[in-house]
Amino acid sequence: METLVTVVHVIAAIVIVGLVLLQQGKGADAGASFGAGASQTVFGSSGSGNFLVRATTIAAVVFFITSLSLAIFARGQSIGGSAEGLPVVSEAILQEANNAQSDVPQLDEQTDTAGDLPSLPDGN
Repeated sequence: METLVTVVHVIAAIVIVGLVLLQQGKGADAGASFGAGASQTVFGSSGSGNFLVRATTIAAVVFFITSLSLAIFARGQSIGGSAEGLPVVSEAILQEANNAQSDVPQLDEQTDTAGDLPSLPDGN
C-alpha cells in the first residue's frame, strides 16, 4: 500500500510541474490582445485556463492527500520501532557503566559556608 501511495505521489508531483509549465502568465493575454501575435493556445481561442486550472487543482489535492498518507505511514513505523540497526551492547558493559557512575562522589547537603568567605576591610 505504501509503495502505491509513493508512486501516485511522485506521479502527482511530475504532473503538477508539467501543468504549471504549460500555463501562461497573467501578462500573456494582454500582449496577444494588442496584436503582438496570435494567441498560442493548443486548446482553442477560448484558452486553456479552465482545463489547466482544474487539472492543476486536482493534481495538487492528490499530492496533498498522498503527502498526508505518507506521513501517517512514517508515524506508524516510528512508533513500533525495533532494535534492528542499533549498536549491540552487552550486559557487562552496561553494568560497568553503572558501577562507574556510582563511584562518582556526590555532593552532600549544602552547609553554611558564609564563615569560610574572606571579608573586606571596613575602610572600603
